[in-house]
Order: sequence, then C-alpha cells, then structure tokens
Amino acid sequence: LTCLNGEGLEAFLGETITVFCLNYFYTGVLIGVNSTFIKLRGAKIVYETGELCSGDWKDAQPLPYDWYVMVRCIESFGKLK
Repeated sequence: LTCLNGEGLEAFLGETITVFCLNYFYTGVLIGVNSTFIKLRGAKIVYETGELCSGDWKDAQPLPYDWYVMVRCIESFGKLK
C-alpha cells in the first residue's frame, strides 16, 4: 500500500463533510480527528437523503451540540453538500 500524505479525514478539517456509517449518515463541519473518533460542529443526522446531487437533504435533523462519531463505524466519507 502507498502512504497517502495529506489524504483521509484530516484533509477535510474545517470543511463540511458527510460520513456514511453502519446505521446512519452524519453531516457537519469536521473540527477534530483522532484514531478513535471524529468531532463534527453544526452536526445533523440524516434520516433520508433524497437525491444526493440535489443540494438539500430530504430529512436531516440538527443535533444540539458538537457531535462525536466513532471512526470504526465510518464506512465512507467526503464532501457532498
């Protein structure tokens, strides 16, 4: 395997990302990353996506505070909105 410097979750620090996890999707500004969890500010849990390229979630509910997601539960991540 090739080491991808500047790639991975750390490359998205300060940006709004979406993480697809085992049961739910989360979106928010990535403000922290370590080997155990990521921390999202302005986080939302996405219950229904709608068309992914539409620009809006069909049903995304804001979470009340910064939110932590366990890295081991993340299946994929990136910028969508």
